[in-house]
Amino acid sequence: MSKSFYVTTPIFYVNDAPHIGHAYTEVASDVLTRWHRQRGENTFLLTGTDEHGEKVLRSALGNHVSPKEWTDKLVTESWLPLLETIDIDNQDFIRTTEPRHKVAVQKFLQQLYDGGFIYQGSFEGNYCVGCEEYKNDGDLVLGTLEFAGVKVCAIHSKPVEQLNETNYFFKLSDFQQRLLDHYEQNPTFIQPESARNEVISFVRSGLSDLSISRSKERFDWGIDIPWDQNHITYVWFDALLNYITAIGYGVDDEKLNSLWPADVQVVGKDILRFHAVIWPAMLMAAELLPPKQVFGHGWLLVGGEKMSKSKLTGIAPTQITDIFGSDAFRYYFMKAIGFGSDGSFSWEDLSARYNSELANGFGNLASRTIAMVNRYFDGVVQAPGEYLEADLRVQRVAIEAVTGAEAAIDKVAIHDAIAKSWLLVDELNSYITQQEPWVLAKQESNNERLATVLYTALEGLRVLATLLNPITPKACKKLWGAIGESIGELDSQSVTNAASWGQLAPGVKLGELEALFPRVEEQ
Repeated sequence: MSKSFYVTTPIFYVNDAPHIGHAYTEVASDVLTRWHRQRGENTFLLTGTDEHGEKVLRSALGNHVSPKEWTDKLVTESWLPLLETIDIDNQDFIRTTEPRHKVAVQKFLQQLYDGGFIYQGSFEGNYCVGCEEYKNDGDLVLGTLEFAGVKVCAIHSKPVEQLNETNYFFKLSDFQQRLLDHYEQNPTFIQPESARNEVISFVRSGLSDLSISRSKERFDWGIDIPWDQNHITYVWFDALLNYITAIGYGVDDEKLNSLWPADVQVVGKDILRFHAVIWPAMLMAAELLPPKQVFGHGWLLVGGEKMSKSKLTGIAPTQITDIFGSDAFRYYFMKAIGFGSDGSFSWEDLSARYNSELANGFGNLASRTIAMVNRYFDGVVQAPGEYLEADLRVQRVAIEAVTGAEAAIDKVAIHDAIAKSWLLVDELNSYITQQEPWVLAKQESNNERLATVLYTALEGLRVLATLLNPITPKACKKLWGAIGESIGELDSQSVTNAASWGQLAPGVKLGELEALFPRVEEQ
């Protein structure tokens, strides 16, 4: 079984319903997976939910139900529907409460314990329930308002708890030099560069061993430590293992080897250290390869603050998709925010980009091109005549768009890939304006030139349908249904060869095209 291109999202905590910050991560991972599939590669996208830990337990108790009832309800009513809302084409969905995950986690733990990487010890420190993590003094800031003068978690803005426990520890400190060597030998392992520099600085400052269990005297919502039934597994140690438990670790070596190591693991920058420090160390201890790349994207900001339900800045994805549709959601968040940087969301910017870039730019280009073929040639694709410089320029821009977008995707620069693709949208709009096919149509002697202009525009649309299919799949499917079905399925079109000119066969009758991006009234 050949190696597939394997992309993972972090698995999301089910203490509440998802907001657009979660959807942002899902869409980015989906776009990467779809793009590689459009290259003709076998691909696999994993997402899922993290359902253990004290935070989930407290949320369940606060809603007067058991943790299992709470997680089942949220997964069924909120997290799985999210994938449909934003058109995520995942190949698996892992829940950490599933038997396949629990059994594999215990197998992994036992292997590390038997190998001497786990020992029992005591620890005292500042614990943030929101992060499910012990905090160093440098991770705390002075609170404001009701917590004024109190040290709080810099991420959740809530006081930490003082804990003193006897737990089991993973010898993370043993892997400090191995991790630094790995970062040096694999310079793109952590991206973007700012994230890489942050992690290297953190590891160089020294690593402490990691508490990987919690006494059942505190709470018992988790996976039992296999050699000590009085302890459950620390939620992060449990959760990180989903990336291999979902693909056959311990039960299906062939499937595991066909997918692991993951090609890109997409995470938010607030959980980067878990994935770029703890996770590869765990894998090294188990004699497994680390993932090829961990990409830490930035935060979505609302009013200058990170998207958060607890701070009442969370926006449900359906609040956007119900008005603008899923394609606009996917396009906006992938284009408007440099992937890897923080970005601010605003309704005004979303509305402006929808109207100018999607409805007027791409959508109107498609509708007026097909309308002119229908009007002047009864909807039949015409053979082009001799290409002039203006036509050849469109072909060159198509090549530039494809090669530029492909290079950007290899750098996980999704925003740049869209920007490169949009060069062709802008060029085609300019081309049609300058060539004035409506003027050419007034004289029969111009029919060959008119045919060449409209064929050039149709070929450009074919290229765009292939290029933008990973970004706006619904719109591209509509467009392909009108212009490209005679070539084959859209998903089977090679994005790498998209700019190879002349793939539309003359004589083919175009299909009907419904509006790709219907106009949205100001609200």
